[in-house]
Amino acid sequence: MQEEKLSNVPRLIDEVEKVIFGKRETIRLTIAALLAGGHVLFEDVPGVGKTMMIKTLAKAISGTFSRVQFTPDLLPSDITGVTIFNSQTNQFEFRQGPIFTTILLADEINRTTPRSQAALLEAMSERAVTIDNHTHLLSSHFFVLATQNPVEFEGTYPLPEAQLDRFLFRLSIGYPS
Repeated sequence: MQEEKLSNVPRLIDEVEKVIFGKRETIRLTIAALLAGGHVLFEDVPGVGKTMMIKTLAKAISGTFSRVQFTPDLLPSDITGVTIFNSQTNQFEFRQGPIFTTILLADEINRTTPRSQAALLEAMSERAVTIDNHTHLLSSHFFVLATQNPVEFEGTYPLPEAQLDRFLFRLSIGYPS
């Protein structure tokens, strides 16, 4: 992440607002969470620009970006990574998952099982993940922006309190005016 991009917050807000019109307060709070080292949960109905705003912010700060589409069949290792055996070297190698990034879009986080949701707990609080008894550090600027549809929608799982506690803000973008 380029520190100079974050040093001029008003310009960063303006850059994101070029794509996401009329949501300056939501953009401002999202950037505040980034600067404070927190994470943001966007809870809203489909189609209001949650994913677009997150992608735009990632591009505006020039950070590395990964997206995980949370589905009922997603496994924790699909997020964190996995250790595999390399038959050529006769050694086990760790293959990083998409969590090894600066900005992680956890898209529709409440569409996966609690077990997969829990894969983010350590990462969000400690900026590290433990896999096969080895702790792997994440970027010091690791930032999760998660989207969730309202829990009344079919096929969703409510986020556990421990997960909700990891988010600094729960924001709603709302329909455009």
